[in-house]
Amino acid sequence: MKSFEISAADDGQRLSRFIEKCVPGLPGPMMYRYIRKKRIKVNGRRCEASTRLRAGDLVEMYINDELFSRQRKLPDFMGAAKGLSPVYEDERMAVLYKPAGLLVHDDDGRMTRDTLINRFLRYLFEKGEYQPREDEAFTPALCNRLDRGTAGLVLAAKDRESLAELDRMVKQRLIDKRYLAVSVGRPPKDGLYRAFLLKDAEANSVRVGSRELPGWKPIATGVRLLARRGELNLLEVELVTGRTHQIRAHLAYLGSPLLGDGKYGIGEINRRYRITRQARCAYKLTFHPGDGSSLAYLEGRAVAVDRSLIWFLEEYFKGADYELS
Repeated sequence: MKSFEISAADDGQRLSRFIEKCVPGLPGPMMYRYIRKKRIKVNGRRCEASTRLRAGDLVEMYINDELFSRQRKLPDFMGAAKGLSPVYEDERMAVLYKPAGLLVHDDDGRMTRDTLINRFLRYLFEKGEYQPREDEAFTPALCNRLDRGTAGLVLAAKDRESLAELDRMVKQRLIDKRYLAVSVGRPPKDGLYRAFLLKDAEANSVRVGSRELPGWKPIATGVRLLARRGELNLLEVELVTGRTHQIRAHLAYLGSPLLGDGKYGIGEINRRYRITRQARCAYKLTFHPGDGSSLAYLEGRAVAVDRSLIWFLEEYFKGADYELS
């Protein structure tokens, strides 16, 4: 006999789907027969294949051991790199570090296997927290995106309710998001800057202006100078709104473009430093979910990237005297 306690990820799932996941070698007709004969029980009682499981339920299966061990084809996400180590994790959600150059999801349907979401699914699969199946059950998901060239923190939900809550917090700006970035030229004065942004989806670029025109969206970006080395500035950037290319385009608009930015930066300076990647990292998140949230336990929690992972700190500002917020 084997027993399974239902986790939050399997809450609301049909019993039949759960059995198919846990006992891959059990034929369908035999599964229904075992249910009828009470060789499969929920909370010690008789059940039906259509029974909806709830978190905390105990499923008992009086089934031969060999049926549990028959292997199925490994899921596609097992082609992703292994070794993911979340910066923060609990039973509901996680905060992941994405290195520069890694996609968060497949790129326009090209079926790229080594993405951040696939690394997360593989991580949960190998921990025994996630088993894929073709049904209505929840698949762990990411809650925000970063450009391929940007390193930093990405939110991940392990269950449907947490995904909804994290999405709400992002939309209502209840997560303080801070970046570290290296800009060139004269740095902006410390403060909150507001402007308007127009997205050109076809060209995959944006424009920033001072006036609100049809189709332009308001943006707000906080800037604080931490250190200077020659023409380079180390900035802490608060992303108040989260528009496409906002930090890159807004810094360029303010006259201090991002080092290594091939779209909005200065090519001559990038070539001089022999840099082909953006000197930017989404380094810190602070949660403010509010009372009544299922993630209220995160109130005030700050999660940050280890400084050793932020390559441009060592490269350009080693020994500089500055403090992060």
